[in-house]
Amino acid sequence: MDGKKDTRGLESNSLKDHDVNEGDMFEDPRLDKLWNKAKSSGKFSEEELLSLKREFQHHKEKLQEYNIMMDTVSRTEEIHKNEISPLQGDSKEHALHRKHTELKESMRSLNQGFERLRKLSHEGFSADSEFKEPRVIELWETARRANLSDDELESLKEELKHFETKVEKHQHYQEQLDLSHQKLKHVETLGDKEHIYRTKEKYNSLAEKTREMGYKMKKHMQDLTSKISRNARHHNEL
Repeated sequence: MDGKKDTRGLESNSLKDHDVNEGDMFEDPRLDKLWNKAKSSGKFSEEELLSLKREFQHHKEKLQEYNIMMDTVSRTEEIHKNEISPLQGDSKEHALHRKHTELKESMRSLNQGFERLRKLSHEGFSADSEFKEPRVIELWETARRANLSDDELESLKEELKHFETKVEKHQHYQEQLDLSHQKLKHVETLGDKEHIYRTKEKYNSLAEKTREMGYKMKKHMQDLTSKISRNARHHNEL
């Protein structure tokens, strides 16, 4: 592997919390206010605060995805307005309608997610919660609202347990990557080129592995989300 492989993009995404101000950690005033209130409430253990922080981080990522989607739709509308022709009109209108539907669903999910964060911040974690990881909890709660049969829910619960193991493994790798990044920064201050090269090799290898796991985890989550949606539509049609 090339020790000089450029991972600046990865670092800027996954490690940016090292450089961010604690007061605006989540880049959204409502989230920051809720987080600071929960953190200073004294009702969460250190472990629970870490779990809560992951919940907030997940919501921040969903907000970013929504903003990207909204920007894409706006630019698409502008392009269609300037280029529309009678032959293409219907297909473009259909595509835009689908995008607007996705936007509405995304906004609904964001509102539900924020309400869940607000409740968590005030009431704390439930002792009998089925899962711990934010993405898995969100999928499970979506499934429970989807009018699925008991057998389908039980089957999905097993799938989600396997998925949660993957999420936790990726979280572990992400933490190791953060530590590796800190070590690399320290080694670079020492000026030993050979040591820097070996440390950078290890960091790049770990970064690649973490990125690959993140991609597979995201794909798995999309598959589970699609499965829940299909099953929900099937029951609603019956």
